[in-house]
Amino acid sequence: MGLPYRVKICVKEVKGECAMGYKPGDCFTVERFYISDARKGICIHALSSMLTLISPFLKGVSAKVLGIGEQDEIGYIQCPDPGKPYTSGGTVVFELRREKIG
Repeated sequence: MGLPYRVKICVKEVKGECAMGYKPGDCFTVERFYISDARKGICIHALSSMLTLISPFLKGVSAKVLGIGEQDEIGYIQCPDPGKPYTSGGTVVFELRREKIG
């Protein structure tokens, strides 16, 4: 039995220079415990910041309850790279948009 939702994850904003080269509008999808459409690949640091929240979000817990958004179906997560002057990278803000399957 699958989960009732899929989550489309898109880059909303980049502050500094992302080491992966993410740009606003880059997206991938999480559905039934797998990731698809990851054309650029997935940054392991960004993924680690999302993992504990994606599972309950896929199962129906609202973004508001999870503390990641003001609406039930849309949440935001930021990668942990602080950017300059601490690293040569930058911070990426991701929008997680949940939609019902079937």
